[in-house]
Amino acid sequence: MSQTIIPRAAVRGTAFGVLFMAFFGTLWAGIGIRGLQGWGFLWLLILSLLIGVILLIGGIVLIMNSKRLSNEMMEGGSHRWKRKNMWFGIIFGLEGVLIAVASVICETTNHLDLFVPVMALIVGAHFFPLAHLFQVKIYYISGSLLCLFSVIALFTLPVRVTWGNYQIMVWWTFVGFSSALILWGTGVTVWISGHRLLNRAGNGSKEA
Repeated sequence: MSQTIIPRAAVRGTAFGVLFMAFFGTLWAGIGIRGLQGWGFLWLLILSLLIGVILLIGGIVLIMNSKRLSNEMMEGGSHRWKRKNMWFGIIFGLEGVLIAVASVICETTNHLDLFVPVMALIVGAHFFPLAHLFQVKIYYISGSLLCLFSVIALFTLPVRVTWGNYQIMVWWTFVGFSSALILWGTGVTVWISGHRLLNRAGNGSKEA
């Protein structure tokens, strides 16, 4: 019976995906908290940090557990992973450039409120090439949802509302929290995929 080899790089790839979702999901939650202009600051901050830390620990555990896996890959596997990492860097770098350009345009045109929804559109769009690159279908859903919620904010919600003594920045709050939930949910899904790879590797070694 042929043994399926799960390379260490495959599990570590999912682990780093979890780490990215933990970090950037928490950043988006911070944007949502800022949009509330002080309302519920402390308990929302604690909750978002707690979720981020739990996901962070999950990603670290995946990396630690991957150490027992072999570095052995099928023919051409090492080259493919190097190409994937190269293209990931290009996509991630292009995303950063587009966000920086959007920030400058929004600030110089005095439309800073637009920046957060536009940034969510850019982040959502960058998930599509990543989904194709890493063959992770959940990224298509994540990208679509990020784009959808940013469009909903832009075309259906007011920029800000007054609630008691607080002037809520609706666009920032809605897009910030919805993006955080999407990224955290994506992180959990990727984390589950990583554990499935570890289980397959464990079962394969037992059969061998």
